[in-house]
Amino acid sequence: MIIVKKLVKRFGLKTVLRGLDFEAQEGEFVALLGPNGTGKTTFLRILASLSRPTMGEVSVAGYPLPVQAASVRRNLGVVSHLPLLYGDLTAEENLRFFGKIYNVQELGKRIDEVLELVGLIPRRRDLVRTFSRGMQQRLAIGRAILHDPEVLLFDEPHTGLDQDACVMLDRLLCQVAGQGRTVVLASHDLARVEDLASRFDVLSRGVISASISRNGLGKNNLLDFYRQALAGLHG
Repeated sequence: MIIVKKLVKRFGLKTVLRGLDFEAQEGEFVALLGPNGTGKTTFLRILASLSRPTMGEVSVAGYPLPVQAASVRRNLGVVSHLPLLYGDLTAEENLRFFGKIYNVQELGKRIDEVLELVGLIPRRRDLVRTFSRGMQQRLAIGRAILHDPEVLLFDEPHTGLDQDACVMLDRLLCQVAGQGRTVVLASHDLARVEDLASRFDVLSRGVISASISRNGLGKNNLLDFYRQALAGLHG
């Protein structure tokens, strides 16, 4: 579903990604871990066709980037720590706007389904600027899945949320991922993602330095694995 080979990304003289290899299969939920500044957002922006690789091969949902970026976007949903919604539109109006962009069929019915899924039916006609941060993130996920994409990318979606909002967002992430989509979630919050993902990849020094499945952890702690990966003891 996602295949990346020898990916390099440079900004001027600074090299952020250094020959990164990555694969995610259909239905897999991958947590991309690493300290701030290690290139997680840069990597997700490349997968989302928002940034061009300097070198390497990237394909998402069977389409190569950047050549078939339009096809990738039709099969992709993206949620960042910024909701990227229109505050002076209602929840329903936001979804209708994005649904028309993606030419979603039976849009009214689909909007009802999505608002039900994210728990915002009672607030459907309220302006988004009146929403809490957590409600905005739930609507952002609704926008991301509105066109029923095969792949979802999440970039630090828990940032700025209180504990209750994080718990609700976790439930929604599990529900969305459980529908067979491929999910890549970038985070530096290990405790938050440990019960969400089926695989954990550590991005360090511009490459995936270590990878392990949830089952592979066994009785070990994700934090211990992560620290060892950053120290170069895995790989």
